[in-house]
Amino acid sequence: MSHELARILRAAARGEFPPPDGETEVIGQPSPRDAGVLALTARSVVFTDEDPDWVRAQLAATPSDRLAAPMNPVFLASLLARTGRAMNTIDLLNVAWALPGPPEVRLREITGDTGHPRVARALGQRTGVRVWAADGGILVLGRGVAGRWECAVEVDEPARGRGLGPALARAARQLVPEPAVWAQVSPGNARSVRTFQAAGFRAVGSEALFARV
Repeated sequence: MSHELARILRAAARGEFPPPDGETEVIGQPSPRDAGVLALTARSVVFTDEDPDWVRAQLAATPSDRLAAPMNPVFLASLLARTGRAMNTIDLLNVAWALPGPPEVRLREITGDTGHPRVARALGQRTGVRVWAADGGILVLGRGVAGRWECAVEVDEPARGRGLGPALARAARQLVPEPAVWAQVSPGNARSVRTFQAAGFRAVGSEALFARV
């Protein structure tokens, strides 16, 4: 990860954040695939290949204070219209350090198309995707925004309430080939938020990703 966004993310993983000065930094995309907005404490980053002057003008015209403007629906809608992209939701962005040792949950790696919706989504957003199945759940790892390693877990309804979700999230920390692993979680999905917290992930900010359509 050599892009400016990658540098910001690496620092955030270490607990080192930009000054909380209320400013919004506009930088280029780390890849043609990845565009969006990252909001940290009183500091935001818009990563897009659109004209920075246009982006700043839209932020200034957004009916919100400058701290909230980058994640305001009015600004996001204008940027989506400009780029012709789409987004799902504003995610809570979480990170955890890698752990030594083998996963506590028994996993088997799956190759090829599994047909699982979680895997299909990962293949559209990440590279180098790897998939493991457990009895009642699935774990996905792959390179996402700015080359960072991202994980996602899914637990079947009959297997919920038994600690499998946190075990899969901890397994991601043991299987990731780099020092840190990231997870995007919808804030409204309280069950998933608690799952990653129980596995030692901590929130560093919020993120709106713009997908190509």
